Amino acid sequence: MQTIYDWITVAFFAGLVVLLLQRSVGPEEKQDSMLHYIVPAGGCAVTNYLGNEGYHAFAILVFVGILAYTWYFLKPFART
Repeated sequence: MQTIYDWITVAFFAGLVVLLLQRSVGPEEKQDSMLHYIVPAGGCAVTNYLGNEGYHAFAILVFVGILAYTWYFLKPFART
């Protein structure tokens, strides 16, 4: 873990894992599909790759995109 992209994407991915585990023990009708987590998880990998290769603007755009996707589809702070 040498760059800021490594730290940010690993922290975000850890948050996704916690969200998935928290939601997987809830009521059946409220569970998320695993497919909803593929986009932000893959986005973390793409963001990390682009950032490490020096494409900072693209890395930031992809990361903002996965933040927006997560906020819109997974609703991490929604009260149930």
